[in-house]
Amino acid sequence: MSSALDRLKALTSKISSFEMARKENMQSLKELYSFLKIDEKIPEFKLLFDYKAMNLTGLSLQAEDLGVIKENRYVQIICISYDKQAKGQKSKNSSLGYFGRSDSIDENLKNAIVKFILCWRFEKSFITLEHYHGMIESLND
Repeated sequence: MSSALDRLKALTSKISSFEMARKENMQSLKELYSFLKIDEKIPEFKLLFDYKAMNLTGLSLQAEDLGVIKENRYVQIICISYDKQAKGQKSKNSSLGYFGRSDSIDENLKNAIVKFILCWRFEKSFITLEHYHGMIESLND
């Protein structure tokens, strides 16, 4: 009995931890959204999540070399959306922000850009998780 209770406590703690991390992440994302002036391109914050993916040029997003500058490139946040009605090319890339040459970018700005992308991906993964959970639940009805 106590092992089942211990597992339940551990699971509850983990869920609580994820919810706290998600709340803190969302706060950081909103701050970076303004700091990076993405609000000038997309005035309504929630519309950020209409994009299917977000990527970055000029800086690495790989875990082993996170934030490392790719020389002779331009730093730009790229978002990908899909048009289901389009014939042929269905994906569309849009620039959310251009920040100049990678080899001359300010360290604080560089870190803010990388963090923004990671925070967006973190929240987008929760949104995706909720979407698929809802789809599975609808099959159980």
